[in-house]
Amino acid sequence: MPPDILRGAVADMETSVGLSTYAAQQELPKEVKIEGKTYKTDEWMNTPSSILDAIPRRLHLQPDHPLTITRKLIESRFPGYKTHNNLFPIVTTGQNFDSLGFPLDHIGRSRTDTYYLNKETVLRTHTSAHQADTFRNNESEGYLISADVYRRDAIDRSHYPVFHQMEGARTWDRQQAEKEGKNLADIIWEDVEKIPKHDIAVEDPNPTYHAERNPLQAGHSPEEVEAIAAHLKRSLEDMVVTIFNAAKSASDAETFGEPLKVRWVEAYFPFTSPSWELEVFWQGDWLEVLGCGIVSQPILNNASVPNRIGWAFGLGLERIAMLLYSIPDIRLFWSKDERFLSQFSEQKSITPFVPFSKYPECFKDVSFWLRSSSSAAGGAAATHPPTSAASPSQVVSPESPSGASAPGTPTAPAAPVPTSTPSFHENDVMEIAREVCGDLVEDVRLVDEFVHPKTGRRSMCYRINYRSLERTLTNKETNEMHERLRALIVARLGVELR
Repeated sequence: MPPDILRGAVADMETSVGLSTYAAQQELPKEVKIEGKTYKTDEWMNTPSSILDAIPRRLHLQPDHPLTITRKLIESRFPGYKTHNNLFPIVTTGQNFDSLGFPLDHIGRSRTDTYYLNKETVLRTHTSAHQADTFRNNESEGYLISADVYRRDAIDRSHYPVFHQMEGARTWDRQQAEKEGKNLADIIWEDVEKIPKHDIAVEDPNPTYHAERNPLQAGHSPEEVEAIAAHLKRSLEDMVVTIFNAAKSASDAETFGEPLKVRWVEAYFPFTSPSWELEVFWQGDWLEVLGCGIVSQPILNNASVPNRIGWAFGLGLERIAMLLYSIPDIRLFWSKDERFLSQFSEQKSITPFVPFSKYPECFKDVSFWLRSSSSAAGGAAATHPPTSAASPSQVVSPESPSGASAPGTPTAPAAPVPTSTPSFHENDVMEIAREVCGDLVEDVRLVDEFVHPKTGRRSMCYRINYRSLERTLTNKETNEMHERLRALIVARLGVELR
């Protein structure tokens, strides 16, 4: 698009939402109120209103919602574990990062990955933000946490900026065992025998721990870890049997001629060691279901329970629900369409989701030159705001909210004055696409990238797949959305369209 036409598109967009020159002078909100709680903002603020509007939905608590049914199915396999399903999603960086030992330069702390309200306050990126507090409260030997979590991420059928995780943990008290004159490993093995046995095929070829690949932690004895690992694996195998037997009964029986098979794979996670992933052989492929391991002892020590030792696991509820119900697109979980919601009931057996229609898709490309001072980043970016950005009283941050509405509803966002940021990050494109298009964008992917041999400038081309889950989009509204997206990419990221 020629520059003069582009400027016109930006102006038209501003006028259409009554902003015009006000957009260039718009201030960040000095504070945001979330369910009665007020938070002051600063230059770290990058959470759009569409994300804030999603907080009250709490899909995992809605009656008859597939995520609720999935959560309850998993909870049923952990009797006696205390459940925490309504923990508030706004947490401190201390809870979300420091309590888990995130290095200060970890990419997870970056504003390209995490939604900030201010420098010290974020929307939790994982349920583990509550792990240390839950261990510290020490209300039960085992617990389960289910919650909505928030991350700036890719756009496709399996990724959404708000999703739901479940994590569980089980610990034992060494001091209590000593008081009773018992060996802790023996106590744990007694607990292993209480877990229901199964008859599935399990592949577990590796040793429980390995000095280099999957080491023991300092202060953990081999006997303790062998017992804890056995309890962990038996517990999760029992859960997986329940989930996949339900999925089997909901699917075509002829598809499943073989018995269920699972395998344990050595893994690395920063907060457990030894660590494993559990995979299930499902419809001809090995599918990763969850990650788990022996809890990092410093987490327990810092939570004031140094005498405890145990295991933890984490999984994505959407991932499990999509398998259970054959749901093809993660956006469907947010649908309020009765044609979707009426297919699920806690009082009925699990049955496959029946698509109500397959509406046509529309592909459009957006190509641009990065600024000569920018470098393309897929996952690496600074963890701090741009040093050259103006203060909040002067200009809107490149990632600040701009009046986007609830998920699924596209809105014409304000076009802030571009600020000088040191690098380009793909998640910024994704965030702009979600802001402009809501849930009317199904997929955004990089389809071409090259560096000009003479100028050294880098060109990127992204393909946008527009498709509604509930209706056919008109050419007019698709074209209008795409022009708004192109204009906002220029305004926010300072790129040059090709």
